[in-house]
Amino acid sequence: MGLTIYDISEKAGVSIATVSRVLNNSSNVSDKTRQKVLDVMEANGYTPNVFARGLGLDTMKTIGILCADSSDLYLAKAVYYLEQLLRENSYDTILCCTGYEPERKKSCMELLLSKRVDSVILCGSNFLHDKKEDNEYIVQAAEHIPVMMLNADYDYKNVYSCFCDDHRSMMTAARTMIASGHQDILYLYNSRSSSGLRKLSGFIAGLEMAGLPVRQEYQCFYNGSHEDIDHMVNYIKELADKGLTFNGIIASDDALALAAVKYARKAGLSIPDELSIIGYNNSLLAKCCDPELTSIDNQLDTLCKTLVHTLISVLNGDNAPQKSIFFGELIERGTTPER
Repeated sequence: MGLTIYDISEKAGVSIATVSRVLNNSSNVSDKTRQKVLDVMEANGYTPNVFARGLGLDTMKTIGILCADSSDLYLAKAVYYLEQLLRENSYDTILCCTGYEPERKKSCMELLLSKRVDSVILCGSNFLHDKKEDNEYIVQAAEHIPVMMLNADYDYKNVYSCFCDDHRSMMTAARTMIASGHQDILYLYNSRSSSGLRKLSGFIAGLEMAGLPVRQEYQCFYNGSHEDIDHMVNYIKELADKGLTFNGIIASDDALALAAVKYARKAGLSIPDELSIIGYNNSLLAKCCDPELTSIDNQLDTLCKTLVHTLISVLNGDNAPQKSIFFGELIERGTTPER
C-alpha cells in the first residue's frame, strides 16, 4: 500500500488536519509548516490517490469509535447516531467497546491507530481520567489524527469537544424542584466521570442558589449495574430505612429515576404529591413508567450531528470550533408538579 496522509503527518511531525490543509491549499497554515509538509511529500514521492483527490485527502475513509459500554442506553444511542451520520458522509466505522479500565482504552486506541483510521471518536465522558498520565493516550493520538470527544471537554491541540453543559442542566433541575416546594431532595448518581461530576456540582449549585444546606448524606452514589432496576429500588429503600427523609429525588440518569418511581409505588407514595422525581438523558425509559418521567434532554442527537459536522470540516482542512457547548432542556412530565 502506498504512502498515506497518516504517514505524511507522522514524518512531518504535524497533525493529519494540517496535512489536509496543505493539500487543499488552505491559507490557514504558516509558510514554514506548509514547506515542511511539502518537503516530506516530495522526498517520499507522495501523490494523493484518485479516490480521495476530490477532498484533497489520501484517506482510508474510516473513523474509529471508542465506547466504554454499548449496553448503556445513552452510549448505544450515541453510537447509532454517529455511525448513521458518518455513513451519510461516506465514512465507514470501526467500533471498540473498551470497558472502563485505562489500560484497555489505551490498547483499543492503539488498535484503531494501527488500522490507519482518519479520526477517533471517544463516545462519552468516561475516557477522561483524574490522573494526567491516564489521558496521555489521547494526547499521543492527537499528534497524528483529530480526536473527537462526545460529551467531554479536553484542552489539547487537535482534540475537538462537543458536550452538554451538565452542570447548568442539573442546576436547572434542582432549582425547578426546589421552586415547587421541595427541600429534602435526594440526589442519586452512578458515575464519577467528568460528566457525572459536572452533574453533581450543578445539583449542589442549585441548592446553594436557593440558600439550602448542602448535606453530604443526601448525595448518594449507586455502585451497581445500570441494568439492575430492582437492585436500585432496594438501594433507595435502604436509604429510607436508614432514616433519610426526602420528598424529591433527582437522578443522574433515567434508569435511577425509573427505580425511584418503582420505589415510590412499593412504598405507597403518591407521585408527584408525596415524591417528585427528575431523571436525566430523556431516554426511552422516560415514557416507560406511570406517570411518565420528567427528565433532562441533553440534546444527544444535536451533539452527534455537530460532532460529525466538525470532524468532516477538520478532515477537509476547513476551520472548525475546538469546543461546541449545548444546554440541556427540562422535559416536564407526570413525576413533577405542574407549573
